[in-house]
Amino acid sequence: MDEVDLGIPRTILESLPDDDGSTAPDMERAVEGYQQRVNRAIGEADDESEAAGYVLDVIEHLEERAAIYDEFVPELRAWGQSPIYAIAWRNLCADLIEQLYEHDDLADRLDRERNARVVDDGIRLSDVYD
Repeated sequence: MDEVDLGIPRTILESLPDDDGSTAPDMERAVEGYQQRVNRAIGEADDESEAAGYVLDVIEHLEERAAIYDEFVPELRAWGQSPIYAIAWRNLCADLIEQLYEHDDLADRLDRERNARVVDDGIRLSDVYD
């Protein structure tokens, strides 16, 4: 499986205010960290299924982070604060997930791994309709 190359979309960087300039470097460090961890897992995995499992863990982490940032948006607005940073981080998480799914070798493996986890958790179609 090929290594993954992740990046920050220009639109997210352009949406940030020019006030202190610390958010863009923070985002770059975060993306570099995710990229290093994913590539290390791909390199050390015994097979593609194991690598996909680790990448799916990262995706689930990013989904949780995006949900947390999304919850901040209305709260910040209610307090009269700008939610731009929460929106930017939420969008970054969503974009990183998209980038991982766009990776040629990963997309099918990620879907299979996600489905396998659903079955391992004991969730059945009959549970949905009860």
